[in-house]
Amino acid sequence: MTRGDAEFVEFAQAASARLVHAAYLMTGDHHRAEDAAQTALVRTYASWSRIREGDAYGYARSVLVNHLVDGWRRPIREYPTEDLPDQGRGDVAEEVTTRRWLVTVLGALSPRERAIVVLRYYFDLAEAKVADELGVSLGTVKSTSSRALEKLRAANIRASETQETCR
Repeated sequence: MTRGDAEFVEFAQAASARLVHAAYLMTGDHHRAEDAAQTALVRTYASWSRIREGDAYGYARSVLVNHLVDGWRRPIREYPTEDLPDQGRGDVAEEVTTRRWLVTVLGALSPRERAIVVLRYYFDLAEAKVADELGVSLGTVKSTSSRALEKLRAANIRASETQETCR
């Protein structure tokens, strides 16, 4: 290994799961999330000598968000095949139910709203940092976040009412 590779491997092992989870929350697609996190790590590695002393995780997170935003602007065309990927999951019904609910409610948001909610509340970034990472104004972050949270509250109320009706 060249100098710095061991540091990057350690960083990648520590950061990859959180990057994949954040990408999943933004996209709602596990495979796209894994691809986006991998792209973020590859691009981070390409700049590793320059960023390893600074905030490497912040850099990787910014690369992840920029990559996903670019994908929303220029969607990649996918072609279906007959081969299905391995599913390799155990019995995780509760986790699946929670994840489905979260993806459904996040799916009701626009891509910008999802990105702001994930950066603001999953990564716990300040509004100014979210604005900086997405290249929008602070007011846009505040107003978009407010609208997105209102949509999430309304979705949660509807889900609670539906559960009560089913009982």
